[in-house]
Amino acid sequence: MLQKVVTGIQLDLAGLLSEDQIQIVTQVVKKHLASLSIEEDTETETKRSDYLPLFIAAKRVEGCSEKSLRYYESTIRNMLEGIDKQERLITTEDLRCYLDTYQRRGTVSKVTLDNVRRILSTFFSWLEDEDYIIKSPVRRIHKVKTGKTVKETYSDESLELMRDHCDNLRDLALIDLLASTGIRVGELVKLNRTDVDFENRECVVFGKGNKQRKVYFDARTKIHLQKYLAERTDDHDALFVSLLKPNSRLQISGVEIRLRKIGRELSMQKVHPHKFRRTLATMAIDKGMPIEQVQHLLGHQSIDTTLQYAMVNQANVKTSCKRFIG
Repeated sequence: MLQKVVTGIQLDLAGLLSEDQIQIVTQVVKKHLASLSIEEDTETETKRSDYLPLFIAAKRVEGCSEKSLRYYESTIRNMLEGIDKQERLITTEDLRCYLDTYQRRGTVSKVTLDNVRRILSTFFSWLEDEDYIIKSPVRRIHKVKTGKTVKETYSDESLELMRDHCDNLRDLALIDLLASTGIRVGELVKLNRTDVDFENRECVVFGKGNKQRKVYFDARTKIHLQKYLAERTDDHDALFVSLLKPNSRLQISGVEIRLRKIGRELSMQKVHPHKFRRTLATMAIDKGMPIEQVQHLLGHQSIDTTLQYAMVNQANVKTSCKRFIG
């Protein structure tokens, strides 16, 4: 490109200047064009590297968790490094090729691939909204079709077996609270004693993005929680603490390990905290609770997420078939 411009100038000056004068002009032009080219490259690189931090800062202001922000940043950075273009020059075809390569290079599930597509869509939509680009190149990339898998829930019998198997009041109260409220395990471990209102059988939890909401527990949970707190000798603010001294706040990994241990001892498959959440959502909808109220109870921003949690009770399908079809 640089040589093409220089050659054009030389041809235009031919016949107007001597060869020595043209050589001098050529050297001056080359010097200034090379300097301009370096400045443009530097400016371009700076602009590209500035967009991602600005996007992350904007999402942080919106209340996204640090865990989500790290996922956003690594996903987008990998895309930028893989395509190696300025954001405003990236096309739909570039992104399709990137997603195709991303899927081919490892055992990536369709769900994971669609998560990447969704994050890229959020990023480029933000660039469009902020007028950094004219139109998001992700608009023409449709949602990745994923096969629906029926995820299991706990039966009433399974819940009772886990309760009966608990050898301490903490684990019993923990299982009861997960089963009756459907809160996330991350919300559970953040709870403090002061967050619980025993009189009204409710507690305040802080969900994703530090969004606050109330959840409600049953009478059995109230009794077991009170018994657990009454037997504790520590003065820690946390609602659930480790069994061994110095009785530090129970962590997510601690809850998961404890539940897996109970599951192994009972020969139960896939015992984990999130399954309680899915079980509650399914039971609530199955008993006629409006989907909007279930959405609020679980702290979902989108009602589509709530619908994914709600599994159809197969026994009810069978009963309905007998009733309506015969």
